[in-house]
Amino acid sequence: MRIISICPSNTELVVYLGLSEHLIALDDFSDWPNDLNHLPRVGPDLSINMDLVEAYQPDLVLASLSVPGMEKNITELEKRNIPHVVFNPQSLQDIAEDLLTLGKLTNHEERSKKVVEEFLSFIHTYKKISLSIKNKKTVYFEWWPNPIFTPGEVNWLTEISQLAGAKNIFADVKVASVQTTWEDVFRRNPEHICLSWVGVKQSRMKNPAHVLKRTGSQELQAVKNNNIHLLEEALYCRPSPRLLVGLEKLAHLLHPGIYPTMKHEKS
Repeated sequence: MRIISICPSNTELVVYLGLSEHLIALDDFSDWPNDLNHLPRVGPDLSINMDLVEAYQPDLVLASLSVPGMEKNITELEKRNIPHVVFNPQSLQDIAEDLLTLGKLTNHEERSKKVVEEFLSFIHTYKKISLSIKNKKTVYFEWWPNPIFTPGEVNWLTEISQLAGAKNIFADVKVASVQTTWEDVFRRNPEHICLSWVGVKQSRMKNPAHVLKRTGSQELQAVKNNNIHLLEEALYCRPSPRLLVGLEKLAHLLHPGIYPTMKHEKS
C-alpha cells in the first residue's frame, strides 16, 4: 500500500504500527526515525505541495487537523479526490483509536489491536502509580513564549501530567490551547516550569534565562528550586504514541525513583 503522511504525528503512527515500508513520501517536518530520511518530501505541513502528492498516486494520504491552518490540506485533498483520512486526536485514547483506524485502513487490524493493547497497558501502569502519589507536583507547560500559549484541560499534556504524578496549572481552562499572560502564570505559581515550544527543536531553544528576565520570576517556586526544564518538542507537542516516551521522562523528572525504568522508545 502506498502511503503519504503530511504531518509528523501521523508518520509516527505508521512507524508505531510497523508499517514504515508502505510510506512513499513525507511532509518536511517528519524527522523520526532517522531511517525515513531518504523518503521524498512534499512540503511543510501547512503548505503541502498537492501537485506533488497527486503525482505520487498514493493509495492513502494521512492528513491532520492538529495545527490551525491544516484545513486547506483537507480541502485540496477532497477537491482532487485523493484518498485520505484525517486525524485530530486530543487525548491518549484518541491516539489509540487512530492506531486502530489506521490498522483497519491498511489491512493490519490484528496488528493494530495488539499494538493498542500494549499502548493502553503502558498508560494503565502509569495511572496506577500516579494514583498512589500523594504529593502531586504542579506543572506549567509553555508552548510559546510571546504571546504565551499553554495547554488547557482538553489536551494530552494535562493527561500526561496526571499520569506523571502532577497537575497542569491550567487544567481548569476547558480548551485545548490557552493564550494567557505571564501575570496569570505567576499567580498560579507552579513548582515546575516545562518549556517545549511548538515547532522548535530542543537544541534551538534558548536556555531558561529568558524566563528569569520576566517580572517577579525569582519569587516563583519553580525558579527558587531550579526547576525550569527544556523538554523535547517532538515528545510533548505532537499527538502521537511517542507521547509515552515523554510521559516516561517527565515522570522520572518529577518523581525520580518512583516510576519504573522503561525504554519505550522504538528505534
